[in-house]
Amino acid sequence: MKLFLISQTVNSGYDTYDSAVVVAKDEQSAKEVHPHETWIDLNSTWCPTPEQVTAVCIGTAIEGSIAGTIVCASFNAA
Repeated sequence: MKLFLISQTVNSGYDTYDSAVVVAKDEQSAKEVHPHETWIDLNSTWCPTPEQVTAVCIGTAIEGSIAGTIVCASFNAA
């Protein structure tokens, strides 16, 4: 497993996520992780689709890490 920095610029401002570090097996899998754990009814806090997410591999996760784990997220609260 690898660590990816995911980010988006579609939704910005208050009450939105701009980035997160997630555990994933590859870039596409990383793009499919929502910083709040689900895409359901939360698209106003993140971009609408995984295709709008940028994912950059930043390292290797420790052994035993679970794909889809959110290590940390950046949320811009009101």
